[in-house]
Amino acid sequence: MDRKARAVVCREWGQPVHVETITVESPKRGEVTIKVAACGVCHSDLSATTGKIQYPPPLVLGHEAAGVVVEVGEGVTDFQEGDHVVSSFISMCGKCRQCVRGRPVLCENARKAMFTLPDGTVRTKDANGEPLNVFGACGVMAEYATMHVDNCVKVDETVPMQNAALVGCAVMTGVGAVFNTAQLEPGSRAAVFGIGGVGLNAIQGCATAGAEMIVAVDSNPKKLEMAKEFGATHTVNINDVDDAAKTVKKMSGGVDYAFECVGAGPVVEQAYKCLGRGGTAVVVGVADPKDKTSLTTLTLPADERTLKGSWLGSARPQHDFPRILGLYKAGKLKLDELVTRTYPIEEAAQAFDDMVAGKNARGVIVFE
Repeated sequence: MDRKARAVVCREWGQPVHVETITVESPKRGEVTIKVAACGVCHSDLSATTGKIQYPPPLVLGHEAAGVVVEVGEGVTDFQEGDHVVSSFISMCGKCRQCVRGRPVLCENARKAMFTLPDGTVRTKDANGEPLNVFGACGVMAEYATMHVDNCVKVDETVPMQNAALVGCAVMTGVGAVFNTAQLEPGSRAAVFGIGGVGLNAIQGCATAGAEMIVAVDSNPKKLEMAKEFGATHTVNINDVDDAAKTVKKMSGGVDYAFECVGAGPVVEQAYKCLGRGGTAVVVGVADPKDKTSLTTLTLPADERTLKGSWLGSARPQHDFPRILGLYKAGKLKLDELVTRTYPIEEAAQAFDDMVAGKNARGVIVFE
């Protein structure tokens, strides 16, 4: 059955988000419809409203959510009504070279489902019956969403929805960059540049993985205080020093791992410069396509440094989402503390403003 739903929609790049009533169609073969319970507010959603991420409007926002399956399409056997699921904006064909080697985040066919479902169509229409694109094949900043089964991961029903939702992006991106991409070794020294929702998770990932020293770097004193709660052993406010990289390097003797969680070339350079010999810098933030990073080339061979990227924490969603939630249930990861404030959908614009102002670790839109 088709369903009416309130949704947060971007109508034009550069314009504020707004809420409108849309129609969400029933699932087709290989798809499910979920009733969304909670959706995190992410900088990537904001980037889609500015055109930094060039998903064509009109666009239903949202890619980091949890909900309950209310309808399954033809041929669906792995899900049934009542299942709790977390959305995943990673589309995977399961057949290409990257998928079969266990790297679904690098699926060679994923670009077919950047703002539609994998078949190139959508199940969302506005009040005039016109199709609405969906962020990352999800479009889950809405009361209902119809998605392909590969974009859903079944999760433990005992985990609060507003916590489970964050695993779909912020937690997986930050923790995964540490566990999967960097494969941080216990006893290492690390630095995290940019203490937003992703940076906080990189910090707690480092702590859980056994780093002996974790330096948080940011310009916001409130965020640096949050960083300590999540496991940072030292902090650097870039407004208080002449050169953040030199400060971190002097403090640590050169870190083994540095995580850039901002998405800016100059910050990548800072993260790379604070490495010790044999160190690895991981770029986690999503930069503007025109952004550039400059490095001293000789340091790559002479110091055996590594510069690498991490997309959604190099995730294998069906494996990693439940694993992370298991760590949360075991008291090894903080999720309750990440949810600084919840918002009804009517306050979506305020949630975005608060994110830009740096007020929240993570703001979450909750649905009745």
